[in-house]
Amino acid sequence: VQLQASGGGLVQAGGSLRLSCGASGRTFSGYTMGWFRQVPGKEREFVGCISRSSVSTYYAGPVEGRFTISRDNAKNTVYLQMNSLKPEDTAVYYCAARLGGITYYSHQYENWGQGTLVTVSS
Repeated sequence: VQLQASGGGLVQAGGSLRLSCGASGRTFSGYTMGWFRQVPGKEREFVGCISRSSVSTYYAGPVEGRFTISRDNAKNTVYLQMNSLKPEDTAVYYCAARLGGITYYSHQYENWGQGTLVTVSS
């Protein structure tokens, strides 16, 4: 599956942004989808993930309660709604897909999008 993330940009602290990740290729509904982020010079960090049927979601502590992942299998798209953004949320955000169940381990995702930059100003 090929992934294309979009929706990044510049936003003030406290604001909101919604990222999208469109998928093409094999059956999107068969993939667990994850979101990760990376700041230059630091390791890629897990943000959250959603199961194939949207029954289960899992979030990293720093974003829980502020970020929400959803998916529309009919549109082959997964979303990351980010609210109450903080300057420390500034990063390149990546979507990823895997055929197995939900996990926060980046190395277990087989497919990655190109990333979209989110900048939160103070």
